[in-house]
Amino acid sequence: MANETSARRARASWKISLGLINTLSNYTNYYGLPATGSAGTGIVFAIFNVGQIAGALFIWLADWTGRKIPIFIGCVGVIIGTIITATAPTLGVFVGGRFLLSFFCTIATTSAPLYMIEIAPPLYRGTIAGLYNTLWYMGSIIATCAVFGAHRNLADRGELDWRLPLWLQMLCPGIVLLGIFFCPESPRWLIGKGRVEEARALLVKYHANGEENHPLVELEMQEMSEALAKEGLTSWRNLFDLRVLFNTPGWRYRIMLNIAFAWFGQFAGNNVISYYLPSMLRRIGVTDTDTQLLLNIIYAIVGWVFATGGARFLDTVGRRPMFLFSVGAMAICLAIVAGTAAGFVQTGSTSCSYASIFFVYLFGATFAISLTPMQPIYPGEVLTNDMRAKGMGVMQISSGVASFINTFAAPVVLNNFYAFFAFFDVFEFLFIYFLFVETKGRTLEELEVVFNSPNPRKASLAFAESSKRKEKGGVEEVA
Repeated sequence: MANETSARRARASWKISLGLINTLSNYTNYYGLPATGSAGTGIVFAIFNVGQIAGALFIWLADWTGRKIPIFIGCVGVIIGTIITATAPTLGVFVGGRFLLSFFCTIATTSAPLYMIEIAPPLYRGTIAGLYNTLWYMGSIIATCAVFGAHRNLADRGELDWRLPLWLQMLCPGIVLLGIFFCPESPRWLIGKGRVEEARALLVKYHANGEENHPLVELEMQEMSEALAKEGLTSWRNLFDLRVLFNTPGWRYRIMLNIAFAWFGQFAGNNVISYYLPSMLRRIGVTDTDTQLLLNIIYAIVGWVFATGGARFLDTVGRRPMFLFSVGAMAICLAIVAGTAAGFVQTGSTSCSYASIFFVYLFGATFAISLTPMQPIYPGEVLTNDMRAKGMGVMQISSGVASFINTFAAPVVLNNFYAFFAFFDVFEFLFIYFLFVETKGRTLEELEVVFNSPNPRKASLAFAESSKRKEKGGVEEVA
């Protein structure tokens, strides 16, 4: 699982490092980019999302070759993309390298969580899935520190202060590349390819401590065999046959939640802040580059701490309460920052500047505590077994499209950024309140009943209330 950890950290460093490098005058001067943001800056950032969309079309590789081969191919491609971007003589070559980085990064990081969840013992799957996305912040911390250190020590060395952090992008993929073939293959994929005894031996070794007749092994073998008999493995031939996603009203409701979550994760505002925080800090009076980079490091650390804590709360508090708390708090934070940032522009007040920084950090914390650990969990939970592979591919593409739109447009509309996303977070709050279902503790059979009901949201809350009464009754009976 350490390789999948490195893969997630790598994806974060590929994305975040450029947002920070964009603050360095040596970089912007070399490519003729304005420091305040422009359509050209938006293209440099948004091409990463185009690569993500293209890479999502190759999700079938994980079912064709196994989970490990796409991770290997993705890491090789990222190293090639790193070499291109780190040596790019022109902006066009740099953009092309960014596309390759994202394309191959998506291939690797689409397979990595599948592999990680399928190889993990059932008892730890929920925790591991929740923690997986928090590693985005760890990669952000590494990337930010690299840019900060390079700028502090190499700013007078011309291009080196921004090219060196780009070279470091190959570090985590290199670790994965060296270690992936020492890992076992996914038991689910082995069963799908008819290699049943290999899958059983793997489960006995890693899930049952070598006990051949452990009941967990038989249960897992049965569950995976039944799921594969129903859905099969995805191939390039059937990848675009999306009829399975819309067969019934319940399934249409499921894919609606899946796509909505993808858009909400991108349009909550955090994606743009992670790219353009230095520019936003400049607009509220923080003009020193070292200070901007240091504040980026602190922002990433705050996000990682809250995301890690949030991964634990998902199975105790529940999905809907976490969603509603986070989105509501984000809307309030952005509304306040809209006012304090405007106050700084009009008066130059340091109090307005400090307040803006505080509430930007609070926004990041409230996003991290819920939406970050939920991203690899909720979209898959709302899908049936036979919808999951294609549904997650649709989510990847939807997320890429949404991220492309807001990343490309952000440099042009930064002045109205806070107000726009505050209003969108209010819309998200209402949408989640009236339409999102609670999936905490629900079995596949219970979710089938929920989504086949006239009002899935009400049905899910009724299940949750019934579960609470049963738990309370059990406690009273024991007492």
